[in-house]
Amino acid sequence: MDKKIIKSLFLDIGGVLISNGWDRYARQKAVKKFKLDPDEFSDRHGIFFETYEAGKLTLKEYVTNVIFYEPRNFTESEFTDFMFHQSMPVIDSIEYFMAIKKKYKLNIVAVSNEGREMNEYRIRTFKLDKLFNTFISSCYVHLRKPDKEIFRMACDISFTEPRHALFIDDRLIHVQTAQSLGINAFQFVNLKTTQKLMEGHGFII
Repeated sequence: MDKKIIKSLFLDIGGVLISNGWDRYARQKAVKKFKLDPDEFSDRHGIFFETYEAGKLTLKEYVTNVIFYEPRNFTESEFTDFMFHQSMPVIDSIEYFMAIKKKYKLNIVAVSNEGREMNEYRIRTFKLDKLFNTFISSCYVHLRKPDKEIFRMACDISFTEPRHALFIDDRLIHVQTAQSLGINAFQFVNLKTTQKLMEGHGFII
């Protein structure tokens, strides 16, 4: 494929650039550290988390409903600090995509399911504003992948036709949804395989 056809690169954040900040592994660690009832925690998380990511709950409201609905022997700040600190960079991934942006002058757009406070912590901590031109974050647009409308919005806001966009996400279902709209897309498994796939689109570092 001629690399010139790709005008915008749509990137997921969690699982591509940074670890998934509040995934089941992080929650399992929270269960052990804070001695939570795993079933009750899982049930309440399942009820409230999508609403938080859609920007319809604050982080305080999420942790109040999921954790602090009863007295605890730890504070809200201790718990939310723990949540934030589960975010770790995917080794060399941010630097790689920064190099791609610099060399090819690509418009790079975040298309990510993130709660507002977590999103802004991760942008600040990992300086993602230097990589992304635009953030189509679920907390801002009140849509979550795999809703097709979030991909249409990314194309509209970046003024990019689907065939001129390339989307990378660690979850196959999101990749397949983007492809169903005519967006070029592939799954992020690790950086090495991603580099090979990017080379197939003409982007060589």
